[in-house]
Amino acid sequence: MGTVQRSLNVGCSPKRSVDDETRPEPFLKWPGGKRWLWGTLQPLLPARFSRYFEPFLGGGAIFFALRPKRAILSDINPDLINAYTQIRDNVDGVIMGLSRLAIDRRTYHRIRAKVPADDTDKAIRLIYLSKTAFNGMYRVNRQGMFNVPFAGQQHRKLFDAATIKAASRCLQGSQLCVRSFADSLASAKNGDLVYCDPPYTVLHDNNGFLRYNENLFSWADQKRLAEMAEAAADRGACVVVSNARTGHVRALYRGFQALTVSRTSCVSAHTDSRRKVSEFLFVGRE
Repeated sequence: MGTVQRSLNVGCSPKRSVDDETRPEPFLKWPGGKRWLWGTLQPLLPARFSRYFEPFLGGGAIFFALRPKRAILSDINPDLINAYTQIRDNVDGVIMGLSRLAIDRRTYHRIRAKVPADDTDKAIRLIYLSKTAFNGMYRVNRQGMFNVPFAGQQHRKLFDAATIKAASRCLQGSQLCVRSFADSLASAKNGDLVYCDPPYTVLHDNNGFLRYNENLFSWADQKRLAEMAEAAADRGACVVVSNARTGHVRALYRGFQALTVSRTSCVSAHTDSRRKVSEFLFVGRE
């Protein structure tokens, strides 16, 4: 398949309307979230598919927008998968725990310093830290301890009960598992849909962004992902991969349709300092 010679501009995610308040959407603030991509991605997806796979789950924005009946959601981060499992199976317990927490520096440091043994409390901790850490970053040190500073109060809201309950309903038909992207892609068959959003490590930067934990997603991992994505597409799955817009990355996906998607960065608080960010979106089918 050839490269699509066009650029698609996507802005920051719009604010929700009243009609959207109970629709499922991410309950975590997660680096690299793809909520902004849905409008561009949706027309590229098959109208019907058997199962949906998302092996780099993160904030799950595409999953919540798609709302598939059958999904296999996975990630190598056990705390992340536990949070989704608790939202699916014990949403009232999570909401109750979050409702007891204040957003202030003292509470933040107390929550950050201790990893609880209880699975529900672990989920509450992860959601709290994702919403109150600087820039929503998930980062741990070599000892596995979360080490992102407090973002400040900033009149932020910790959670919305209706949104979390909607996410719980959406997750009821999902299988959640801690496993590598390779194991997930190897399971994809004819008629399945796969969406991959890996960390954007590139050839010249093997110290790439540590989105999940202290384990590096290396250039060798990028090559393996491309090989397994192509194999899944050859088996009849529809495979979509988001990735960095570089020549080295493009060369890994020669058999895929390639689109360039651009958006305005939403990181800066000042409009005049925001810049255009471009990424590749690869689509592979048999």
